[in-house]
Amino acid sequence: MDESNIFKLIRTIELFTNETIIRWTKAFQPNLGISSILVLAELRDKGEQKQSSLSNGLGYTPGAMTNIANKLIKEGYAERKYNQDDRRLVLLVITDKGISVLNEARQTGEALRKELFSVLSEAEIAQLLVIHEKLLKGLGK
Repeated sequence: MDESNIFKLIRTIELFTNETIIRWTKAFQPNLGISSILVLAELRDKGEQKQSSLSNGLGYTPGAMTNIANKLIKEGYAERKYNQDDRRLVLLVITDKGISVLNEARQTGEALRKELFSVLSEAEIAQLLVIHEKLLKGLGK
């Protein structure tokens, strides 16, 4: 295994990912970053959750999660839900407005990916898919 090629590949993937995030952020009009979108997607897919569960699952610090949650609540994309029996138990819940902005983010992402991958042929896309599926399998996913 040629380590210089592995490091070059890793760096190229990082550059591509960074550029993709920058372009998505510029194309997506609501003032939300990728972290906020990931939190909203987690809430949509898994339901209401404690902020600590979200931060652990997504790999954010508790402080970062608090900032994300506060911004989502301020913008009306999520709300805090208090347990009637134990007011210390606070859950974050996605709102209808949050689901709507998440759909908008998905549409923006799809359009961007179509643009980015338009430089590849169908055969190259198929090959890239096989490679990524193999990498995911190696991760146990």
